Amino acid sequence: MPDVYSSFAALSTKSFGPMPRPDGRAADQLRPISFIPGFAPHATGSVLSCFGNTRVICSAMVEEEVPRWMKVQGVPGGWLTAEYSMLPYSTLERKQRDSSKGRPDGRSIEIQRLIGRSLRAVIDLDALGARTICVDCDVLQADGGTRTAAITGACVAVALAGQRLLAEKKIKKLPIKHYAAAVSVGVVGGEAVLDLNYLEDKDAAVDMNVVMTDDGRFVEVQGSGEESTFTDTELAQMLALARKGVAELIGAQQAIIEAATA
Repeated sequence: MPDVYSSFAALSTKSFGPMPRPDGRAADQLRPISFIPGFAPHATGSVLSCFGNTRVICSAMVEEEVPRWMKVQGVPGGWLTAEYSMLPYSTLERKQRDSSKGRPDGRSIEIQRLIGRSLRAVIDLDALGARTICVDCDVLQADGGTRTAAITGACVAVALAGQRLLAEKKIKKLPIKHYAAAVSVGVVGGEAVLDLNYLEDKDAAVDMNVVMTDDGRFVEVQGSGEESTFTDTELAQMLALARKGVAELIGAQQAIIEAATA
């Protein structure tokens, strides 16, 4: 008679390699990425940012004034501000509008501040002049990574708005110092993976969002263990994946901006 318990023990310790991802991607593979420019025709610059099934409308509108605090303090140059929201039908269950609650929820406030910080880090506010770029990111469909899709798409929208201001001779040079993009990384099933969708995000042991520039500098890193911890090695693996993903995203940004302004 075979030793059933010994056979089971040997089977349980055998290495089967990394678990397959829900959509069949490799650990270092982005979801299909696309940007559709001119999605909001009344905006100065706009794009539909698509990370797999996550879709975010990103627009940039220019106001010919700056916030009052800049006038009072005599701060030169312009400003950029951002707002973020999830449309009621962006999730499986209807999401209540912030306006019906009387105030935005804490998550929306956190994300719109992140978007604003990320873009101000790469915008030449002096070259913008006494103007404000108002960025709006509205989630049309959510399947994980809405903030990263918002930041990456918003950068494209702002660049297109800058191109329009330059074409209209309202500014003398493009107010873009660098491109910025964002991507999620995490540890799922014991493996570091790039660009998490919702199924991976909800089960991730570690979840991290990384914002970087086209010259490889970090703007912001948001990472936390979800009822877990992570090692130096796992952190290094996630950052390496983020670098790879951001480089690919910035390449896609540059391609669509060049095509849209040709």
